Amino acid sequence: MKILFTGDMVGSAGRQVFQRVIEKLRAEGRVDLVIANAENGAGGRGPSPEIAEALLNAGAAALTLGDHTYDDRKLIPMLETESRIVRPANLPPGSAGRGMTTLETDEGPICLISLIGRVFLDPADCPFRIADKLLNLCSAKTIFVDFHAEATSEKIALGRYLDGRVTGVFGTHTHVQTSDETILPGGTAYITDLGMTGPKDSVIGRDVEPVIQKFITGMPQKFDVSKKDPALEGVIVDVDVATGKARSIERIRERA
Repeated sequence: MKILFTGDMVGSAGRQVFQRVIEKLRAEGRVDLVIANAENGAGGRGPSPEIAEALLNAGAAALTLGDHTYDDRKLIPMLETESRIVRPANLPPGSAGRGMTTLETDEGPICLISLIGRVFLDPADCPFRIADKLLNLCSAKTIFVDFHAEATSEKIALGRYLDGRVTGVFGTHTHVQTSDETILPGGTAYITDLGMTGPKDSVIGRDVEPVIQKFITGMPQKFDVSKKDPALEGVIVDVDVATGKARSIERIRERA
């Protein structure tokens, strides 16, 4: 089974290139299932209910989120009812939504877990211990973890910690795709960051000049989301559903 995981979606350019590229990849027979990180889908902020629904209708089997989960308060009721959207599982107790879900497919169930890092981000519970807890509750052989974290060391450490226990660990959050995709010794597919599904002619999704001026002058600027040169970034993982091990991982960057 070939599963596409896409990096942080940014703005309308990201949403549009996502829809066009997954249609092309499916038509070419390159992917069977799509899971998308929708973290910045609404103008660089967390998605609205309308945007989340549109992405699911466009072909995403599930959406993962991160530190912008609650940017749009209107999404909160949807997080409680829509099982195909997962937010970080190690947010404080009482946080709306779910941190793990099971997707039923023709090839068998897939467990999807979302976690958030603690280095350079707001306080959260230990992602390593929460991962242990959730794995005890998951009966599927195919298990994927979206680790929304800033520090590469924290991402690599979690990948190694979960090697052999999950099918894949994929970092998100930095909007910069890394080139370290690999199958770890225990059979877990890993990449430190999936990258960004959005405008490449930008500074991690924002118009270039205001960001430069902010760095040069220190003065406040309006960081509008760019729409230039949109691309979809992520990985395609070939999974042996009988064992839950990854056969291969392919890093992709696709323009529509």
